[in-house]
Amino acid sequence: MSIVLDGSGLTVEKLVRIARHGETVELHPDALERIKVCRAMLEKKIADHEIMYGINTGIGEFSEVVLDDAQVKEFQKYLIYNHSAGIGEPAPIEYVRGAMAGRINVHAHGNSGCRPEITQTLIAMLNKGVTPVVCQKGSVGASGDLAPMSQVALLMMGEGEAFYQGERMPGRQALEAAGIPVPGLEARDGLATINGSNLLTAMSAIHLYDMDRWLQQAEIAAAMSLEALLANLKPYDTRLHEVRGFPGAVRSAAAIASCIRGSDLQTGKMKVKVQDAYSMRSTPQVIGAAHDAIAHAKTQVEIELNGVGDNPIFFPEENLTLTGANFQGTPVALPMDMAGAAITMVSVLSERRLNRLLNPALSVGLPSFLTKGAGMFSGLMLSQYTADSLIVEQRILSAPASIQSIPAAADQEDFVSMGMNTAMKNAQIIDNACGVLGIEFMAAAQALDFRDFHNGVGVQKGREVVRRHVDHLDIDRPLYPDHTTMKDVVRSCEILEEVRAVLD
Repeated sequence: MSIVLDGSGLTVEKLVRIARHGETVELHPDALERIKVCRAMLEKKIADHEIMYGINTGIGEFSEVVLDDAQVKEFQKYLIYNHSAGIGEPAPIEYVRGAMAGRINVHAHGNSGCRPEITQTLIAMLNKGVTPVVCQKGSVGASGDLAPMSQVALLMMGEGEAFYQGERMPGRQALEAAGIPVPGLEARDGLATINGSNLLTAMSAIHLYDMDRWLQQAEIAAAMSLEALLANLKPYDTRLHEVRGFPGAVRSAAAIASCIRGSDLQTGKMKVKVQDAYSMRSTPQVIGAAHDAIAHAKTQVEIELNGVGDNPIFFPEENLTLTGANFQGTPVALPMDMAGAAITMVSVLSERRLNRLLNPALSVGLPSFLTKGAGMFSGLMLSQYTADSLIVEQRILSAPASIQSIPAAADQEDFVSMGMNTAMKNAQIIDNACGVLGIEFMAAAQALDFRDFHNGVGVQKGREVVRRHVDHLDIDRPLYPDHTTMKDVVRSCEILEEVRAVLD
């Protein structure tokens, strides 16, 4: 069933369905009418020679240069040429599809002034699988994601490149193969296609979806490690967290407790410590804080997905044009910097539990480095090295990009969000986090193999899935295939889906 875009109601989950899973989209009839009304107003203003930024003026430092009628017709083409200035490898297709969906939703408000043909072409490209080739690097996240979105706009002129049916080809060829007419660019059309932070916002929405699912898996890994370390289970009683009041901690404690449900540790017959180390008993508070950070970022991203990120903005009901900075990416970049730091923080916590599993002074009777042949064999000793290297990279990447503004355009654009840098580094933070968590899953399963008691239902299932992909380490073997396999398992969310199934 198609997702109807009307300027509101576009959630992170819906965007992922469009961007990652290829769900088709429709433009609500009311939205189409709003676009037509706005365009009619704009064309009258152009005919009346009203001065409007980016329509009959230059852009940036050239905003005071007024264009004549002949230049207005040609300006959008050269605007797109000039701004198609990114660099490097193409962005993943799901990011570009997400950006296109976000841009359609901006147009649906009827405040952008483009012709309906531009919005309808974006819809056709999504539905028929024509994805522009877009260099991911080059946007500073203010005045919109100008460089990458300009490569989308190139296809409106039958230029640029696109991916279609698994092949990279000239944009015109892709449109012809898909049966999509080339709409061309008239006054305002180019700027209305590019002047919003749509790529960094789409990337952030996809990352938030993946971050939430990663955090849920972090709770499963934690539950497995906690059982292996014979944890005192009192810190995972939700009443403890309800009296403090942070919703993320309540959610996390409940998730961990549900995974351990049915464990012999719950009987009180097994000897446990009065209090465990912080890396164990603080787990709900730490993962909970990350949940709360992700929830805040999601609120901001969904506001942006459903807002009018453009410049200028037209108000047909008032016959008004307002120029401002609704393209500015900071409202997304700032909370997404925090979201990336939150994932790094939880990765650090995962590594600290890994350390307790491997260190015989801390592991409550587990063999050194989880091997029975200590000395001859080193077990999972080097797995910790790998996790540590990933975390150091995450820490470097967790420096906020949103404070790194460098002025551009002769200081006309003298504060920019650098939100694209936030989005790109978050992608790497998530990738590393999957590796760190995969290693904890490996170690926790190995440790549970040495314990002889009944585990919780979620813990049992998590261990079972790990063992489906990685064998018990009886004697030393090269571990890089196991590390890479478990990273992929975490990214696939196979453990999450199977644990959910037994807990529901």
